Amino acid sequence: MTTVLALQPAMPRPSPVPIAAATHSQTQTQTQTKGAMLGKENIVQVRPISTTGATANIRTRRERPCDACRRRKSRCVIHEGAVLCVLCEFHKQDCTFVQSPQPRKRKLPSEPKKDDIKKRSTDPVPEVKKSVSAKPNGTPKQIAVQVSSGPNPPQFSGETLGLQRRKHSRYIGLTTPFDATLIGLSQFDTHNESNFDLGTLRRVNDHECFIMLPDETAQDFNEDAEALNAIENIVAPHGSALVDIYFRIIHPSFPIVQKRIFYERLRNGDRQFSPPLLAGMYILALNWWVHEPELAHLRKPDAAKLDVIASKSLSIAMQRPKLSTVQAGLLLLQRPEADSWSLTTQLVAIGQELGLHLDCSNWSVPQWEKGLRNRIAWGLYMQDKWSSLIHGRPSHIFSANWAVRAISDENFHENEDGSSNPEHEDENENEEAEKGQILFAQMISLTAIMAEIMDTFYTQVAIQDLANAGKNSTQLILERAKPVQIRLKEWFAKLPASARMDNVVANQLSATGYLHLAYFATEITLHRRIVQSLDPATSDAYLLYICRSAAKTRLISAMDFVNRLRPEHLQAFWYFPSKTNFTLIGTFGSLLWATAPAQEEAEFYKTRLREYRWTLSVSSKRAEFLDYAVQMLDASKAMLNNLAKKPSYVENQISKVGVPAQSVTSTQLPTQEHDQDALMGDAPPSLSRITSNSAFSGFSNETLDQYGSDQAGGTRSPSSPPTSVG
Repeated sequence: MTTVLALQPAMPRPSPVPIAAATHSQTQTQTQTKGAMLGKENIVQVRPISTTGATANIRTRRERPCDACRRRKSRCVIHEGAVLCVLCEFHKQDCTFVQSPQPRKRKLPSEPKKDDIKKRSTDPVPEVKKSVSAKPNGTPKQIAVQVSSGPNPPQFSGETLGLQRRKHSRYIGLTTPFDATLIGLSQFDTHNESNFDLGTLRRVNDHECFIMLPDETAQDFNEDAEALNAIENIVAPHGSALVDIYFRIIHPSFPIVQKRIFYERLRNGDRQFSPPLLAGMYILALNWWVHEPELAHLRKPDAAKLDVIASKSLSIAMQRPKLSTVQAGLLLLQRPEADSWSLTTQLVAIGQELGLHLDCSNWSVPQWEKGLRNRIAWGLYMQDKWSSLIHGRPSHIFSANWAVRAISDENFHENEDGSSNPEHEDENENEEAEKGQILFAQMISLTAIMAEIMDTFYTQVAIQDLANAGKNSTQLILERAKPVQIRLKEWFAKLPASARMDNVVANQLSATGYLHLAYFATEITLHRRIVQSLDPATSDAYLLYICRSAAKTRLISAMDFVNRLRPEHLQAFWYFPSKTNFTLIGTFGSLLWATAPAQEEAEFYKTRLREYRWTLSVSSKRAEFLDYAVQMLDASKAMLNNLAKKPSYVENQISKVGVPAQSVTSTQLPTQEHDQDALMGDAPPSLSRITSNSAFSGFSNETLDQYGSDQAGGTRSPSSPPTSVG
């Protein structure tokens, strides 16, 4: 196993070779030489990108690049016998040599280099915007990072830690046989490495160290080339089109892959990708196959075959874990049909082996890898927390051992040096990328609130505390719910405009739906616990009314949100827990139906659930994963058929059910704001004037406080369901 080791700077140690001791020219020469050696020895023979045409475009390396590559300032590669360069073939465009090269600007001796200016502006550790987790107590000493300064530095030189070609890393922990003091005695070279019999020690700062092991020690290493060929054969000749779909639709909202480096490797003819990662990208992109005019009329590649290869190659990759292993696992878990708690737990363990639970901001790794690690780490955090909710299992990530810095703008930069370079993207791509980054960051902060709810109410310790409270359990829940309810309310109030549901452009997909659905699932998870604690026979009548009224409001708001989803939402990317989150709305309605004190109230929820099922069934034509929610609704209804008939309000005593009388005016009843205040512990005066001859009418004051007609941003409303459905 990879074990992380914290090297204690206070311990005496021999003076190792300084990490940044080499001169600039020495560093550049060493890095380029090592990168060239790695590039040669790590090449796996994979079928190259197909070329078209029979006439060879004769050109030597010393001749100028084509017009397109010159504009993009990209390396122009033409395979032997090919007509088009790799870049032009990938984009299906003409490969011309018409334009003249632009004259180079002669720099004055005193003018600083552009690379030096960019490096100074991007090297500082990014500022933490907002913390959503525990932070480490100390800040380790900064270690200089060696960056190749050549015109075409290798993307995956020895400087990277988590994506080396022939090696994988394992974190060394404090309690392992690799004692920090002993590691401090090792002599580290200019690449921060120290070789010994068991492997290579890779120091990332004065406190933490990894052991690098060769991939050849893992079983079935040579099967990668065969798996890659099989994957490409399944999707051929549409691989590049599927990659474009992935980065256009999925990547903005779930940015766990380094887009620019991925494309650069494609353009340079480098096809040595992680098989499960590439298969996962293809599998997800296939969900939008029918929406692409160029692909819809063609035979769709077999996603099931890709899934078989992905699963097998992922199990092999886990033996030599890299960042690409976690990336692949997270992508495969985004499939609507994927629902694996065991894979989630495996990925958490692998992430810890790779040190993803640590703050890497001062590690001696490339700047782009720091941002990528941060994004993958938070993606893993959300996978663990939402899987914990939808599976009802204990989370495997705890704040005491989570030192990852809060996500920041710098973490999304795609360039190899970690800088922002938007000029290579068109305006629409930049807007979608920025919107996706906001959604990703907002989902992280929402997940932290949801995790707090799970820790407060659904752990075994919390369950026992509530059981011990007996008839006072509801009051205990309300006291504990107050701070998290305030956080949730503030989160929603502070949502940026681009993350709101009404921010929709016609005929352009919008992924904001999954974020707002997760918000409602979080609210429901909180109110569900309150409703479960209520007992009409023993609960105070006023408290019973307040709690059930607030729960009813949350249910109606959630159902209204689903009813107002537009095609732009339904056909966009939906985060993996979404199909279960849609189901939780129906489950909550079924819970309110089952626990209703009287038949009139039960009939109200029965009617709303029938309408909700109709909405889901209509919407599933555009989002097939909603069929799961429909099936679960039907399963819940089958269980409710066993529910005993409830008494009517005429037969019940108002003191037991706490429902206001029909004759009481709305000014005499607590408003919805008062309902929420009551849950916070600030209750309005007692309802002493309520009489006992009430008929249930869905409660008074049905104002929707979250999604009114001017907020939902949608006009689509499914047809009314047939009255016979139910």
